[in-house]
Amino acid sequence: MTTASPTPPRTDRRPASVLRVLGIQAARVILALFFAFPIIFMLVSSFKPDQQIFGDLGSIKAFLPVGHLSLANYAGVFDRVPAARFLLNSVGVSVITVVLGIVVNSLAAFALSRMRWRGKKVVLSALIATLIVPFETFALPMVWWVNKLPWLQMNGFHLTLTEGWLDTYQVQILPFIANAFSIFLFHQYFQSIPKELDEAAVIDGAGWFGIYRRIVMPLSGPAIATVAILTFLPAWNSYLWPLMVIQSEDLRPVMVGIQYFFQLDVSWGQIMAYASMITVPVLALFLAFQRSFINSIASSGVKG
Repeated sequence: MTTASPTPPRTDRRPASVLRVLGIQAARVILALFFAFPIIFMLVSSFKPDQQIFGDLGSIKAFLPVGHLSLANYAGVFDRVPAARFLLNSVGVSVITVVLGIVVNSLAAFALSRMRWRGKKVVLSALIATLIVPFETFALPMVWWVNKLPWLQMNGFHLTLTEGWLDTYQVQILPFIANAFSIFLFHQYFQSIPKELDEAAVIDGAGWFGIYRRIVMPLSGPAIATVAILTFLPAWNSYLWPLMVIQSEDLRPVMVGIQYFFQLDVSWGQIMAYASMITVPVLALFLAFQRSFINSIASSGVKG
C-alpha cells in the first residue's frame, strides 16, 4: 500500500511580483526625471530674470517655478531678433522637406523592395554605404555645386533663368529630400508587407503606382511617422548648412538665430526662452508620433 506524498504548500508570489513591478516603475521614473532635468531647467529658467537664474543654481529652486516669474524673457526674444520670421522659415522648410522626403524616399524604397529589376541589391548597398560619410565631408563641394545650378526666377511677369541657389529657400530644402536612411527604413518596412497583396492587386488590374498608392502606403503608417520624425529633426536643427549658404536675415532658420543672443550683452533668460520656443515643437512632434515611431523601429528588421 502506497501513501500519497503530501502536496507542498502553495506560496503566494503575488507580493514579490508587485514589488518587482513597483521597483521597475520607480527606476523608470527616476531615469525619466534624470533626462528631463535639462528640459525642466530650461523651461523654468525662461520665466526668471538672469539674477534669479544664477541665484537658484545652488539649490533645487533651479528646477522649480518659484520666485519672480514673468513673460519678459519671451517678449525680449521678439524685441531682440525676428523670432517669428525665423520660426516661420524653419516650419516651412521642415514641413516641405518632410512631405517631399516621404514621397521621394518611399517611391525609391518601393522600387527597391517590390519591383524586380537587375542591380537593385547593388543600388541598395551603395545607398547604405553613403550613411558612413559625414555631412562635413561633402558640405563644401555641395556649396560649389548648388552655386552652379540653374533656377527659374520671376522678374515682374517674366521668368528668367538664373545661376546659383545660394541665399534661397530651395537650397535649404532640395539637397536633403532624398535620404539613404529613410529609403532603407521604408525598404525594410515594405519587405514586411505580404507580396501576395501585390499579386491580388495585379489581378484586379492595378499597376505599380496603384499598388504603391492603394496598398503599400496605407499599410505603412508607422514607417511614414518615423521617417517624418527623422526628417523633421535634421531640418529643424540645421545650423551649419544655413550658416554656409544663407546671408539674408529674412531666410534664416531658428538655429542660426541663436547666435544673435551671444552678441553684445548676453541675456541667459532670453536664451532659455528662445531655446524653449524651438524645443517644444520637436517634443510635441515626437510625443504625437511616439507609438508609431516605436512600432516602425521594432518591425523594420522583419523580413517578408
